[in-house]
Amino acid sequence: MSHELLSASHLDRHGYLFGHPIAHSMSPLLHQTVYDALELNWAQIPLDSTDMELFLKLIKAPRFYGASVTMPHKVSILQHLDVLTPEAAAVGAVNTLFVQDSTETGKRLYMGTNTDVIGIRESFYKNIPDPDGVFHGRPALVIGGGGAARSAVYALKTWMKATKIYLVNRDRSEVKAVIDECTARGYGDALVDVSTVEQANVLEGPGAIVACIPNFPPKTKEEKEARKVLECFLGKEHKGAILEMCYHPDPWTEIAEISEQEGWKVLLGTEALIWQGLEQDRYWTGRSVEDLPVEKVVRVIGEKLKG
Repeated sequence: MSHELLSASHLDRHGYLFGHPIAHSMSPLLHQTVYDALELNWAQIPLDSTDMELFLKLIKAPRFYGASVTMPHKVSILQHLDVLTPEAAAVGAVNTLFVQDSTETGKRLYMGTNTDVIGIRESFYKNIPDPDGVFHGRPALVIGGGGAARSAVYALKTWMKATKIYLVNRDRSEVKAVIDECTARGYGDALVDVSTVEQANVLEGPGAIVACIPNFPPKTKEEKEARKVLECFLGKEHKGAILEMCYHPDPWTEIAEISEQEGWKVLLGTEALIWQGLEQDRYWTGRSVEDLPVEKVVRVIGEKLKG
């Protein structure tokens, strides 16, 4: 990518999608849909790179408005920011960089937030008309042990009235890391590592599930046990809603298929993509989500998926 392109001299303002690999990301398309509808001469430029120094240089441009930060930079970016929002500090990861001028010094501040948590929350509330009957006041379940799993725990615990959160994963050390980190940040109480079907059998069924793992058939003994634990929960009497965060290359995954067969409402990962992206544009444009072209974004992402 040329530095001429990265300077974005033809734009009034510009941002970046910073990560690697990002070739399949729908983020620039989502944001361009918003800017075009608002008649803003803005763009989000893909920066497929692991070069943090280059990124830190580029964001000093006067017309830079912010960036989507994705893997592998969501944690490493923290040390380079001036201020973190409560969500970013609690999850320990940033997916959104925005700028503000300090009221004291007038100096530009580089701010970090995490809109993944909003994407997870809104996926449920925008699609489930009866949250009290479906997931409020019930246990929740998170599959996986990475950054998305931490975001899911935060959203479920902070906003979605989960009484406790079951963690289902092939790797016990990953689960321990999630529990330890969430506890250190003040929201780790009531996290339960569910490692066997015997354990799952006697537990109350969840109302909300967030699946944060790639779409592949379980192969190892640990993967097969984790899948059986999930199937045990899906088979319980109460049927809730499951958000399948994996949407590439196809949003309809094995887990989505099993869940639907068991009578669960399946929410596609593109829902989380859309709502976290609109939340980013709220920070960048200063407009409320209600003033953004929500229906157009939903339509454009849906068309892109059909390909």
